[in-house]
Amino acid sequence: MNKPFLSIIIPAYNEETRLPDSLKKIAGFLARQAYRAEVLIVENGSSDRTYAIAQDFAQKNPLFRALHIEERGKGIAVKTGMLAAQGEYCFICDADLSMPIEEVNHFIPPILENCDIAIGSREAPGAQRIGEPAYRHFIGRVFNSFVKFMALPGLQDTQCGFKCFSAKAAAHLFPLQTIEGWTFDVEVLFLAKHFGYTIREVPIHWHFDAHSKVRFLRDSLHMAGDLIRIRWKAIRKEYGA
Repeated sequence: MNKPFLSIIIPAYNEETRLPDSLKKIAGFLARQAYRAEVLIVENGSSDRTYAIAQDFAQKNPLFRALHIEERGKGIAVKTGMLAAQGEYCFICDADLSMPIEEVNHFIPPILENCDIAIGSREAPGAQRIGEPAYRHFIGRVFNSFVKFMALPGLQDTQCGFKCFSAKAAAHLFPLQTIEGWTFDVEVLFLAKHFGYTIREVPIHWHFDAHSKVRFLRDSLHMAGDLIRIRWKAIRKEYGA
C-alpha cells in the first residue's frame, strides 16, 4: 500500500470534551481531499475518556489511529506521533482546532513548495488572532522575545500548535528531541536551524480557546528554564557539531 501524503498528529491529554467534534471536522475535511492521509491521535496520561473516544473513532474511520503512552507532556506525545507517522509530510495539530483544519493545505505542496518546515504563525502578515485577551497576547509576545534572544532569532511565533515537517526533517530531528513538555517545539526548531533546514512561517486565522491547557505564569517560568537548558546543551555540543 502506498504511504500517505499527509500525516496529522494530534497530542491529546484530557480532551474528551473537545476531541469528538475535532475528529469529525478532520475526517470531513480529509474526505474532500485528493491526497491520501492518516491521523494519529496520541493520548498520554489522561484521567478522562480521551483514549476510549480516540479508539472508538479509529475503529469506525480507517484513516485514524489511536496511540496510548503513559508519560505526560505534549512534547513526548508529539514525538511519539512523529516517529510513528508514515506520511511525506507530518503535521502537528492541536486538538482544539484553534486553527481551522482547512488551512492545513497552506502548509504543504502545491500551495507551499521547497520548504522543510512550515510553522503556523499568529504574527506573520495576514494572520488573525480572534478573541484573544490583550494580556494573553502581551505575555506571549514577551515570551517570544525571550525565545528569539535565546534560541530562534527571526521567528515571530514559535509556540503556535500547528507545524508541518517533511518526512526527512521529522525523521532526523525528533529522535534528537529531549524536552517532553511545552517547549519541545523550540528545541526542535533550534535543531532544525542548527542543521540548516528551511523554516517558513505561515499566517493563520487563530481562535482563542479559553479552555487552553497552558497556564501562563507557571508554564512560562518552566519554559524559560527549558530555553536555558537548550542553550546550555548547544554550548556543550550535546546536539552534535
